[in-house]
Amino acid sequence: MTDPIADYLTRVRNAIMAKHKVVEIPASNLKKEMTKILFDKGYILSYKFEEDDKQGIIKIALKYHPISKVSAIKSLKRVSKPGLRKYSDVDNLPRVLNGMGIAILSTSRGLMTEKEARKENVGGEVICYVY
Repeated sequence: MTDPIADYLTRVRNAIMAKHKVVEIPASNLKKEMTKILFDKGYILSYKFEEDDKQGIIKIALKYHPISKVSAIKSLKRVSKPGLRKYSDVDNLPRVLNGMGIAILSTSRGLMTEKEARKENVGGEVICYVY
């Protein structure tokens, strides 16, 4: 697998399109941090890290509106790819849907949203957009 982050986003996107309640993803530290951010911002219902004899599994419970059954995540878009990395300094941090969505950045202080990066006054690699 050449791009595990794209695989993570694709698995979540496919589970949402198929209206699954839970999606299982092979774990890594970066994916765990992305999952924590999605949970903190209210895009997923819950998550659980399970250890197995290999690398572990992340189980993510997806969040849907109770009546209309519409997912809380409308779009997951990979920005920085292995073939073309996208970096942004603190002055040019992206705004997703005019502040309604989030951009996840990998900074020198760890993974964070673009709003947190503005507060911390750091830039970094723009991993993905979520809205």
